[in-house]
Amino acid sequence: MKFVSTRGQSEASCSASAIVKGLAEDGGLFVPEKFPQISFDELNQMIDMDYAERACTVLHKYLEEYDKEELLCACEKAYSKFEDCDPAPVVKIDENTFIMELFHGPTLAFKDVALTLLPYLLRKGADICGIKEQILILVATSGDTGKAALEGFKDAQGIKIMVFYPSEGVSDMQKLQMCTQEGDNVNVVAIKGNFDDCQTAVKNIFSDKKIERELKEKGVIFSSANSMNFGRLVPQVTYYFSAYCDLIASGEIKIGDKVNFVVPTGNFGNILAGYYAKQMGLPVGKLICASNDNNVLTEFFASGTYDINREFYKTISPSMDILISSNLERLIFEQSGRDAKLTANRMAELKTKGNYSLTDKEKTALSKDFFADFCDQLECKETIGEVFDEYGYLLDTHTAVAVNVKNTYCDYTKDNTPTVVLSTASPYKFAKDVLSAINGKVPEDAFKCANKLYEVSALPVPDQLVALKTKEKRFTQIINRTETLNAVIEFIGK
Repeated sequence: MKFVSTRGQSEASCSASAIVKGLAEDGGLFVPEKFPQISFDELNQMIDMDYAERACTVLHKYLEEYDKEELLCACEKAYSKFEDCDPAPVVKIDENTFIMELFHGPTLAFKDVALTLLPYLLRKGADICGIKEQILILVATSGDTGKAALEGFKDAQGIKIMVFYPSEGVSDMQKLQMCTQEGDNVNVVAIKGNFDDCQTAVKNIFSDKKIERELKEKGVIFSSANSMNFGRLVPQVTYYFSAYCDLIASGEIKIGDKVNFVVPTGNFGNILAGYYAKQMGLPVGKLICASNDNNVLTEFFASGTYDINREFYKTISPSMDILISSNLERLIFEQSGRDAKLTANRMAELKTKGNYSLTDKEKTALSKDFFADFCDQLECKETIGEVFDEYGYLLDTHTAVAVNVKNTYCDYTKDNTPTVVLSTASPYKFAKDVLSAINGKVPEDAFKCANKLYEVSALPVPDQLVALKTKEKRFTQIINRTETLNAVIEFIGK
């Protein structure tokens, strides 16, 4: 299958090429030339499959040049790293609400689902394309992607990985996870600023043709592990199909029934995967986009204008503290009728003016698939407390945003469609704020907070976080955004 750029001046002959390149040469994002379909017969067959088999079924629709048996083996190896080999178990909360727990992997965040598999997709993709150069992966993270990528690629042959995170924009546990990372091929650097500063710095390096040529002469090429890389995005499509199959298997729905999905999102990749699943034939009702105080997406769906000329807020759900939602470009490309020139113009307007607008027709079309709302930090904490009091269930500070918006949507629309909320991280990664929402007073130390949260909830503290207490901090560098390229060049020389 061929892949095209959202901006129309670049293409990739196959998925392997798109994955290795990461970002299109024209600065756009790669999308498949068409959406493959999964029929109800195929969906019915997936019900009795384990997660790895389901993943292989979905992935091979796009990754046609990857050997299917080898791909299945890669999926089995990746997902054996998850609790019970199931990256996406579904838990029933009430009559029509289900939580899909995507935090049972090595780094306790939903990014693990894609980033345990991406090393295989990237290395095999390079082999398929005949690429011999060393691959340097650059990652901008708002918290969870960084650790998941570092863990997935540590000590990978022929690959180096460098992660940039906002110096004061991640939780204590997220920072510790990254700064104590093991591996001889990894590097972690903090940037003074917010996630958008990190993401812009990385994108600027990717789009610098002079740097690209100079590094290729040294035997190094760039790639990405952010969701702008199709290889990061496509494994996330699987868990929408898997949740649907689990609901059928448990008798909650029948095949063909519609299901709503609620997604806490900042960079729009996780919910875009649900849109892709719907385009492939999954019976999705509404995709409900949940934002925090940085509600640029909520206003976009309401007004049709995307405007980043606004105050940036640091919140208790830091992985969503984003104003420039990169994956939204893929959606507006589809909504424009795949008009690459128009998409490129809109991205240019965003860069120069800080905003762009859809047509009324596009806005109406979006409303058929999406609903969007946000909740502030007080509402987020109240939701954590209410859900724990009523169900004894712990939500992290991102999933609580989704549950709150789900309740708002149901109150507003009276929609009783079965609804799956995507839970994106372990509550222990944000123990201080979760404990505060439940118990009021909290210790300053993150590990004491985790222990206290265990006392209150009886939910065990994950071993991965307990181990952080005695790990050495390997990475402590903090730089300005303008120093990003120099840091990359220094790392390459090591």
